[in-house]
Amino acid sequence: MTESIVTMKQIHYAYEYKEVLTNINFEIPRGAFMGLVGPNGGGKTTLIRLILGLQKPDHGSISLFDKSIDKFKEWNQIGFVSQKSNTFNKGFPATVFEVVSMGLTAKVGYLKFLTKHHKEKISQAIDQVGMSEYAHQNIGNLSGGQQQRVFIARSLVNNPKLLILDEPTVGVDNDNVQRFYKLLHQLNNKQNITLLLVTHDTGIITEHATDIVCLNRTLHFHGDPKEYTSLTNRDLSQIYGHAVSIVSHDH
Repeated sequence: MTESIVTMKQIHYAYEYKEVLTNINFEIPRGAFMGLVGPNGGGKTTLIRLILGLQKPDHGSISLFDKSIDKFKEWNQIGFVSQKSNTFNKGFPATVFEVVSMGLTAKVGYLKFLTKHHKEKISQAIDQVGMSEYAHQNIGNLSGGQQQRVFIARSLVNNPKLLILDEPTVGVDNDNVQRFYKLLHQLNNKQNITLLLVTHDTGIITEHATDIVCLNRTLHFHGDPKEYTSLTNRDLSQIYGHAVSIVSHDH
């Protein structure tokens, strides 16, 4: 029986009396590469914040690694990569190595010296994302796609079992998007890291994910990517509330 990394049952969440999530029931099994899609304002960010323990549902239960989220303490098992492009200061004076080392702050503490073991973990994480040759370059000098690889390395330094990525390819050019998905595929298949990826690019995510969840306040679809791509434009438009279609990507 496959272990569930995340289990959500009958989740309801409202903000200022406005229902944001209604009757959410789903699981993320270990080893899955799950794509979370849906319109803006559909509750995707709220769902992530609930999983990360940053907000609490008004009703329902959440379990992480078969533990109630209220009793879960091993947060280093979950990595999170946010939408970098709108928040990152390119003038930030730090090398790739220094940025990745920040992922160890919770374990090492501020103003503490890194041990040889810590430095090895940092170098290993940088190597995992193919950025070893840039380890001592200023992160502000890198392309958007390269920077996102660095932020993934910062999450990988704690050896997470679940990696959550919130629209990580916004502002990244198409060539780097393809390389980015290749990296995620390697993390999922070769390193057995479970992935939850929030994206608006429904065409490319259906080519890589093992599962698709479509959210617009409630779950409208949860299943195989091939089944999702078989939905008609009319079906999708009803889910999204406006005209939409899935665009495939040529490789």
